[in-house]
Amino acid sequence: MYTRKTLPLRRILLWTRWHLALFTALAFVPVALYDIIGCKWLHVPWLPISLVGTAVAFIVGFKNNASYDRMWEARKIWGGIVNASRSFTVMVKDFVRHDDIPGDKLLDLHRELVYRHVGWLTALRYQLRTVRPWENKRASPGNRRFHGMPFRLHESEIPMECAVAKYIPTDELGEIFSKANQATQILGIQSRRLRELRKAGLLGAYEHVEIERMVVELYALQGKSERIKNFPYPRQFATLNYVFVWLFILLLPYGVMEEFERVGDHIIAEHLSDNASTGALDAFVQFAGSRFVWLTIPFSAVITWVFYALEIVGELSENPFEGGPNDVPITDLSRSIEIDICQLVDCTDIPEKILWESGVVL
Repeated sequence: MYTRKTLPLRRILLWTRWHLALFTALAFVPVALYDIIGCKWLHVPWLPISLVGTAVAFIVGFKNNASYDRMWEARKIWGGIVNASRSFTVMVKDFVRHDDIPGDKLLDLHRELVYRHVGWLTALRYQLRTVRPWENKRASPGNRRFHGMPFRLHESEIPMECAVAKYIPTDELGEIFSKANQATQILGIQSRRLRELRKAGLLGAYEHVEIERMVVELYALQGKSERIKNFPYPRQFATLNYVFVWLFILLLPYGVMEEFERVGDHIIAEHLSDNASTGALDAFVQFAGSRFVWLTIPFSAVITWVFYALEIVGELSENPFEGGPNDVPITDLSRSIEIDICQLVDCTDIPEKILWESGVVL
């Protein structure tokens, strides 16, 4: 998630510099053939190209809306995880009690359940960071150029087993990592442990039902996250959108060359009708008007760059958990949740907030 007020134009240009150079080259070729070689037949009527451009604008807008909806839904899901985590911790602190057990023993039980919950958060975060074939490979060169500086993805630096082992008892790790979905297993163990506390008289019947409802809510939030992670923006829409954008990029210079040449001819005709002109000015106007078609290159490059930038922004926003600079910052949210709930049960080894660089929070 980019956190500064605006993204500097310099960084946007840095991010798209190679494509902008490509768009300039694609416009240069037809103009050179048209004006230098003399292939005056090498043009396409503007009307069909404008129709293609209108259609491309609609489908790019549709894709960007759908991508934003996926990203915003993911953020709402993790907002629910934040709230559910705090509620679960308060329930643990208030419900798990017994008059015959010393306070330090109860506190150890509270911390055990809270740490297991942090282990669930960690496992879920790692599973959501797993690369899928349709994603943009998170810290790719394209993502790095987006903000001009490299960024750290914590999940790629520390193995999942090491990260989870800090919060889960050693005798449970084998059971957790012997299964395909570690986050699901951790919640299962959490539910089993709550049942054991109920049998031991540390949790009342009503309290047990309420806290189990919170475990079910955590399962639901995990499933919603997995739905977004494992079901991509439909590939048929994404592929056609990409093809149509590039079709417009390739056709645009052929449609505007003749238009710019007509403007140049009109400039020359208007100037020659002015009797107050001078010889030097006549020569300049003749030269500029006859070469006016070359303005096709910057014009086409800018227009195609606009369409391509909108297309690629939608592409980089449609997978909100892969770990790019446009994604939901689940690593930072997980650390914030861990700090909050550990403080609720008076843990002594509370971690520090993560300091992010370059205005990108992951």
